[in-house]
Amino acid sequence: MPAPQRHIFVCVNERPQGGKPACAGRPGGGPALFAALQRAVGAHSQLWGTVAVTGCGCLGPCFDGPNLVIYPDGIWYAGATADDADEIVAEHLLRGQPLERLRYRFPED
Repeated sequence: MPAPQRHIFVCVNERPQGGKPACAGRPGGGPALFAALQRAVGAHSQLWGTVAVTGCGCLGPCFDGPNLVIYPDGIWYAGATADDADEIVAEHLLRGQPLERLRYRFPED
């Protein structure tokens, strides 16, 4: 089987309450977003075998999560929830148009 053309990494990181935020602890957060993206990709047979969805540890911008990144596009999304999964798949993966409303831009130095 050939390698996927795109790979989505979704932060599912957990931390104890009261400290730095983590994507898993947010409403509609990491684990729910991960599962929703798997379902959304799976609902489109043309994406089978071409898109991988993987849960991962901390991606870095914890205060802006839940976070995900799509490679090789290098597009980062922040503040995404499970409710955004269908739109991410439809717009970004199927139409090739990143969702600007969720797009994360790293601060300039």
